[in-house]
Amino acid sequence: MRFTHRSFEEQNQRLDEVTDEKEGTRVRVIDQGAELVSLAKRRTEQDWVGYLYRDADVSIPATGWKNHATVMGYYVHRLLGERSLYQGDEIHDGNHSFLRRKVFAPPTITIEDDRASLNYRLPADAIEKHEYPRRVAFQITYTLSGDDLHVTFFFENLEGERPAHVSFGLHPGFRVSSIDDARIILPRGKYRRYIAPGNFLSGETTEFTSAGGSFPCKPFELPDSFLIEPLDTDESVIKLQDLKENREVQVDISEAPFFTLWSDLNPFICIEPCWGLPDHHQQEAFEKKLGIQEIPPSGTLKRECSFRFL
Repeated sequence: MRFTHRSFEEQNQRLDEVTDEKEGTRVRVIDQGAELVSLAKRRTEQDWVGYLYRDADVSIPATGWKNHATVMGYYVHRLLGERSLYQGDEIHDGNHSFLRRKVFAPPTITIEDDRASLNYRLPADAIEKHEYPRRVAFQITYTLSGDDLHVTFFFENLEGERPAHVSFGLHPGFRVSSIDDARIILPRGKYRRYIAPGNFLSGETTEFTSAGGSFPCKPFELPDSFLIEPLDTDESVIKLQDLKENREVQVDISEAPFFTLWSDLNPFICIEPCWGLPDHHQQEAFEKKLGIQEIPPSGTLKRECSFRFL
């Protein structure tokens, strides 16, 4: 069989692993937050090369960023003062919202001839009213096929008479030898950056162009987060190259209206597909947040992004 699956326990957490035995690639996901914790290629029978920061290590580090690929939703980044008002209902929650804290039930496993998937579901009744006041269920699916990983977000609005509003995204930190040895390659075209001092939007933007080469940020700027909207580009694939180890990750954001670049200057760089942006310093209503997605009554919303690791 080309694909194999196993479940196991580590650090008091359940992990599910899918391996493409033919191509020598694998993914691992933990039940806490349905978070991808390993994206790896086989170097030898017993040796794997990980593409995520602290790949496959689910212990909690003493310092620095503690995650691998946070699933963000039902909003992204931050709420001002960790509170927002959604048409009369108060939301109060922390950074990147509540999905990262939820323990998901074991996934549904689907294995086909050329791909294998892990599908995680969170029912609407598992969400507290203060976390999100509408009845909206969530699914995330990781599909591995050779060097490609497709990630599918799916929301179902169970409210029959009113729409629901959500922001979401994926926050993967890709391992690099060092920040200095890494290059972010943006497709040729025009972009808009949203300025966000203190991680909240100021209302100021700046536009820039890429000739299809390395993004000209200085390493010390990365902790401030670059919130970027592609405006008119030749393609939708962002590349992260590790010059020292001759590795590359390609991030396809064709369905994502925004992406974020970030690092805490440990040896990783995040390229985050985002469907929405954080609050402004002058906070707007939750349903008016920039880039927020609307799901019609009794409707669904499905969006995808993908990663190729070479």
